[in-house]
Amino acid sequence: MEREQLADFLRRRREAIRPAEVGITNGPRRRTTGLRREEVAMLAGMSVDYVVRLEQGRSSQPSTQLLGALARALRLSDDERDHLFHLAGHRPPPADGVARQARAGLIRMLDLLGDTPALVLSDLGEVLAQNRTALLLMGDLTGFSGDRRFVVYRWFTDPAARAVGPPEEQERHARQLVADLRAAVGRRAGDSTVAGLVDRLQAASADFRRLWAEHEVAVRRADRKTFLHPRVGRLPMDCETLVTPDQGQQLLVLTPADAEARERLELLRVIGSEEFPHGDNGPDGTVTRPTEAQQLGGAGTRDARHTAES
Repeated sequence: MEREQLADFLRRRREAIRPAEVGITNGPRRRTTGLRREEVAMLAGMSVDYVVRLEQGRSSQPSTQLLGALARALRLSDDERDHLFHLAGHRPPPADGVARQARAGLIRMLDLLGDTPALVLSDLGEVLAQNRTALLLMGDLTGFSGDRRFVVYRWFTDPAARAVGPPEEQERHARQLVADLRAAVGRRAGDSTVAGLVDRLQAASADFRRLWAEHEVAVRRADRKTFLHPRVGRLPMDCETLVTPDQGQQLLVLTPADAEARERLELLRVIGSEEFPHGDNGPDGTVTRPTEAQQLGGAGTRDARHTAES
C-alpha cells in the first residue's frame, strides 16, 4: 500500500469534483470548488474520520468494498479506479463475465432522481447501486455475496425475499424473473457464470425447475410491483427499466402508482431522514448498518453504499 500517493490521489480527485456533479447544491458560504471531506464520506457510506485519515496517509488498508465506494463517490474513470486499487495494495476488480460495478452515467442518474427510488442492476439482477429512497423502500441490497447477490437466486432460495410483496403477485413475479434469466442465458451463450447459476438454481429449487422447463423468455422493461413495507404499509409502484445499449446493466426507476402510494412514500422519506440520519462507524471507517431482516422489519435504514464503474 502506497499511503502517500493514495492520500494525494484522493485529495486531488476530491478537489476536482464539482458539487453539482453529485447532486449537491452550492451554498452561499461555500469556500471550496470541490467536495468537502464530509460530502465524500456521505456519498461513499463511510465515516468522515476515515476519509481524513486516508487523505493524511494514516489509515489502515481500505477494503475492496470501501475502494469501490470511493470510486463511485469520486466519479473515477476505469483507469483511475484501477489506479486507486493498485495504490491501496489490491488488484482491481476482475472481469468475470458479470458487471460488478455500476456505470458512472447510471450513478449520476441515481443522484439526479433524488426522491424517486432507483437502482442499478446487472443483467443477471445483481443490485450494483441504489439511491437513498430505494434504500428506505427496500433495504440495502448491495451487500450480498456469492449466488445470493442475484435477485433471482434469493427469490427461489430464501422465503424472506418473497415476504416483501403480497402472495397474489408472487407467481407472476417468479415467472418474470425466470423469463428474464432465460433471455440473459440466450445473450450469454457459452458463459459459464450464467450456466452455473442456472444449474445451482435447478438443484436448489423445485419451483425454479418447474418454471425453467416452460422456456418462457421476456426481458422486463415495465411492470407494477406492490411493496408491503412494515412502517408505512402497502405501496404499489410502477417500475420502468432502462437498459444500456450492450444490455449489460439496467436502471430501474420506481414511481408511486397512485396518490396514496405517493403520500406513503413521502412519509417513508420523512421517517428515514428524521430517525436515521447517521450511521455507526466501524473499525475500517465504513458505516455499519442493520441486516436485511432488520431493515425489512423497520429497525433502521442507512445511506446506501454503492460501487461504481466510472
